[in-house]
Amino acid sequence: MRALLISTYDLGRQPFGLASPAAWLREAGVEVVCADLSRERLDEEAVRAADLVAFFLPMHTATRLARPVIDRVREWNPDVTLCAYGLYAPLNAGMLRDHGVTHILGGEFEERLVEVASAAGGLRKGVTGAHACGVPEKSASPAGVRPIADVARLSFRVPDRDGLPPLERYATLQVGAERRTVGYTEASRGCKHRCRHCPIVPIYNGRFRTIPVDVVVEDIRRQARAGAQHITFGDPDFFNGIGHARAVMEAFGREFPALSYDVTIKVEHLLQHAGELTRLRRTGCMLVTTAVESFDDEVLERLEKGHTRADFERVVSLCAGAGLTLAPTFVAFTPWTTVESYCDLLQAIDGLGLVDNVAPIQLGIRLLVTEGSRLLDLDDVRRLIGDFDTRSLTYPWRHSDPRVDALQQHVASLVGVPLTMSRRQLFDRAWGLAHEARGGSPPARTDDGILPRAAVPYLNEPWYC
Repeated sequence: MRALLISTYDLGRQPFGLASPAAWLREAGVEVVCADLSRERLDEEAVRAADLVAFFLPMHTATRLARPVIDRVREWNPDVTLCAYGLYAPLNAGMLRDHGVTHILGGEFEERLVEVASAAGGLRKGVTGAHACGVPEKSASPAGVRPIADVARLSFRVPDRDGLPPLERYATLQVGAERRTVGYTEASRGCKHRCRHCPIVPIYNGRFRTIPVDVVVEDIRRQARAGAQHITFGDPDFFNGIGHARAVMEAFGREFPALSYDVTIKVEHLLQHAGELTRLRRTGCMLVTTAVESFDDEVLERLEKGHTRADFERVVSLCAGAGLTLAPTFVAFTPWTTVESYCDLLQAIDGLGLVDNVAPIQLGIRLLVTEGSRLLDLDDVRRLIGDFDTRSLTYPWRHSDPRVDALQQHVASLVGVPLTMSRRQLFDRAWGLAHEARGGSPPARTDDGILPRAAVPYLNEPWYC
């Protein structure tokens, strides 16, 4: 039995979503080949030799990139069993089936994937196509009807990264003039919160699963031996289970004092567990990503983010006091954004001294309304959107003010290309575009640039979703 696991894109990091199921499959006696198409070409011989080809779809970009690859796999190996797994697989089940995918797994997918592989290899275990994960045959759902995915508790294995490109071929952490090789792991999955726009919510619906500390530590240990100098924890919210997070932090600090790490934590949790910020820094945390999304309290309430503008401003102060670099992310353009509120967002970033902390792509991100999104519960969103677009895999929307859509397109074209300018230069360009759209001359900026860019660590992968 041969299985080919394919990742098309995973934010410039070595795909955990290939390494984790590879461990399960190899333990079950399956011959596994991993292909990360963000770093290597698809091998036709590997496709033709496979009994099962499974695509890891953790995000929107990965799913769109997978579509032509699925067609190529079917051309090269018409009889192969096709599977898709990850957050975006159940959300796009209709499109995937149209392209020949017969097994669609979401949430905790490893055990189900072993069952699919066994069935593809002729050892039937009662798995029958898409029904194995509870996704109905017709998945193109009307607004408000959400796919279901399996989030059963698993006994996690240590990821097996054999056959993946080496860590030095992936995104790195830039710390001044130093460039650190980055590994990636996960200490938990899912999230106990239900932010309206989040793709995790339709799958986990307020649940999360922790990975045992010893499994996490062994995964880091192996990556350290492979050259990792920094570890990204990809948990949707590292503080979802604070007791588990404490154990992971302390284990990391004890065993890997020469390594640094970064995490993602909600604004709400950074405030609730402010006493843990010093533990983060003491155990090697260098960077904290937090999904701010907006400085407009009405937008934050609509998205059910659980924090306010004032809350985030407090977090900026707390993280600075703890010596932690904050990396805010935003959904800069929503149906409720105005030209004035976008200017206010830029002015807030500038006034808080965060220009160098914000990846330029964050200045141009437009709200995606995907299948299964809780945004579809909002009357004004349902009135605004068009029919589901199978090309973009979203419900398209236009802003009531054409100036906002035009501004978003201008900013996106500026920041969505290979970076040849510094973050400050790109911010200045966006600043000018925004205030030009508002009318009048741009005001002077308050951030005088005393803090040099080199002092702010950052991961050098420019894309986001």
